[in-house]
Amino acid sequence: MKTSINVKPTIVVIFGGTGDLNMRKLAPALYNLYSDHFMPQEFAIIGTSRKKLEDVKFREMLKEGVNSFSRNGQVEDAKWDVFAEHVRYTPVDVSAPETFAGLKELIEQYKTDFGEQTQVLYYLAVAPDLFPLIAECISRYDLAGNEETCRIVIEKPFGRDLESARALNKLLTGIFTEKQIYRIDHYLGKETVQNIMAFRFANSLLEPLWNRTYIDHVQISVTEQLGVGDRGGYYDGAGALRDMIQNHILQLLCLIGMETPVNFDADEIRNKKVDVLKAMRPFNAEAIRFATVRGQYTKGWVEGKEVPGYRHEKDVDPESNTETFAALKFFVDNWRWQGIPFYVRTGKRLFQTSSVISIQFKDVPHHIFPSGVSEHWQQNRLIISIQPEMSIRLQVQAKRPGLDMVLNPVDMVFDYKGTYNTSTPEAYETLLLDVMTGDQTQFMRADQVESAWELLMPVINAWENKKSLSFPNYTADSWGPEDAEALIARDGFHWFTLPLNKD
Repeated sequence: MKTSINVKPTIVVIFGGTGDLNMRKLAPALYNLYSDHFMPQEFAIIGTSRKKLEDVKFREMLKEGVNSFSRNGQVEDAKWDVFAEHVRYTPVDVSAPETFAGLKELIEQYKTDFGEQTQVLYYLAVAPDLFPLIAECISRYDLAGNEETCRIVIEKPFGRDLESARALNKLLTGIFTEKQIYRIDHYLGKETVQNIMAFRFANSLLEPLWNRTYIDHVQISVTEQLGVGDRGGYYDGAGALRDMIQNHILQLLCLIGMETPVNFDADEIRNKKVDVLKAMRPFNAEAIRFATVRGQYTKGWVEGKEVPGYRHEKDVDPESNTETFAALKFFVDNWRWQGIPFYVRTGKRLFQTSSVISIQFKDVPHHIFPSGVSEHWQQNRLIISIQPEMSIRLQVQAKRPGLDMVLNPVDMVFDYKGTYNTSTPEAYETLLLDVMTGDQTQFMRADQVESAWELLMPVINAWENKKSLSFPNYTADSWGPEDAEALIARDGFHWFTLPLNKD
């Protein structure tokens, strides 16, 4: 989210350099930034892991990853060869902290070449239990630097509950300042998500309508057709609440619900997001019973292939109580949103893969048209589609062409694909560039993380302490358990889905 780019000489250290995240996301993002001239002239990428590898072999691995997963397809060999000269590898093992000495020596060599103002970014693309160990080793070997030239990037999950999140925050802020810590959520780097703020705050016609007077309710759905795949071991200890709602979905809700910031300063925007979380109504026993739904998928057929139920997935407990679907009704108890429900849902093995925000406006106060001319009447909606298509749609009523007065809903559409010819950057490209330029706008602050955990802990504890006797309660390729429909139907609404083609 920049109008001009000025990046200092940069060293990017990737812990977990041989891992899947680097191959699929980070390496393609860094190469695309380089290819599009957003990397500084002087930069280095240092991959680390426990393996012993030569630089040449590591570069070959990265090239394969970029060729397989970059939005731009195959690399140009001549351009890659120049890029690869900036890539190095050094083995680092947190169980043998002395290996950090070799990393320090390599960083110091680059600092000598690039100058003392060189910034160092530590990207922790590793399992969460390694976050504290790596941070402590960075501190022990005096690699934290000063707050102007050193940053650390932490992937989700940031803790698995409120207590562990607080402990991790305490450890990190004992080594780094908050200004140096970037808690990354790739969802916030998606182009449509970033456009929510532009759409809201750069258009005067929306602000007068963005409140409880004109909005009926808000829905946020992040649904996946895939199952847990090879992530069964991780997912069985997490579930839908931790994996999606605590971070991705609550961040989307904050963007929709936040007050207008006084400027575009990162902390000003994050203050407004925290205000939303602090205003959200806590879950008591009654709310957990009537305003939350959990589900777990059983076997079914997806695109003509039979798929197993969750309890039969690899590395999953055969009697697992982990939810693969969650739906909740939130309220934001403040002046703007009092009494307006925010419905969210997410799940695995659902009918469609999509991420959609639907803002439904209240109906007109008086219907002047006879019922016969408006048989397809529906309330106005603003629909923000994040995936698979990227679009923002305003659904309104209009007269259908012809001699008769017949009203039909029509869409006023801003479609990325139809509006722009250029390909949009991947989320990691945007967020990595933000880290390099020191922009924390799209990164979660410590109090924001803890507020999100604090809100959900009553639900998490209730679900973990009481085994669901109905699991599994929805079939693969469905829209989830029937109770999820009942949750929203009790208020006279239904879940909104875009008419996307599954073929």
